Amino acid sequence: MSETVVVVVPDADILASTVAARLVIRIIDAQAVHGTASVVLTGGRVAAKVLRTVRELPAAAAIDWSRVDLWWGDERFLPSGDPDRNETQAREALLDALPLDPARVHAMPASDGPDGDDATAAAARYTAELTAAGDGRVARFDVLMLGVGEDGHVASLFPGHPVLKEEGAAVATFDSPKPPPTRVTLSLATIRGADEVWLVAAGADKAGPIASALAGGDLPAARAQGVRKTLWLLDQAAAANR
Repeated sequence: MSETVVVVVPDADILASTVAARLVIRIIDAQAVHGTASVVLTGGRVAAKVLRTVRELPAAAAIDWSRVDLWWGDERFLPSGDPDRNETQAREALLDALPLDPARVHAMPASDGPDGDDATAAAARYTAELTAAGDGRVARFDVLMLGVGEDGHVASLFPGHPVLKEEGAAVATFDSPKPPPTRVTLSLATIRGADEVWLVAAGADKAGPIASALAGGDLPAARAQGVRKTLWLLDQAAAANR
């Protein structure tokens, strides 16, 4: 059964530093065990701060970045390089400065990619990439990071949305309540297959859904649990109602 741990820090800046330090150590530990590490990235302001902070940590020099697989939990189905894409944010914040193996950077397809504007085909392509990396099963994830929305959504899995019932490894959604409406996301089943799921949130607007999720509610954030550990990383404002 997954262990749930809640860590609360004073503010968003300290939260970003805390998550960055934990991430570096987790990657180092995973490489010590497996020789590689596999991380699922998320988007948002705190996520960008986390990645920028990783660049500044001396301990990051202990990571063999050429043996790190990077995936994304969800993506806005927009053209490659669009500033609203999580991939674009991550590349600017950190990835372009690292000696990564391009074959291990698994960006979700863009709307100007090989599938054009067919988001369903793009999701199927990402599913194929996930299963190829896992030799027929979904790839192994050491850490899967998620932001938490004001409504308790994670990735592009929104409360009450039919996409929550989808069983593919990656799925398309066409009517997201937040723009843009068309997205590609990991399914809830895929998220729940990660060794560790980290839910990272800052701000008072997250306090209500976080309290509900921690109390066992049925929000997507409550259902996003890791196989071994579920780690909530919050600032005081986000944790105020728990």
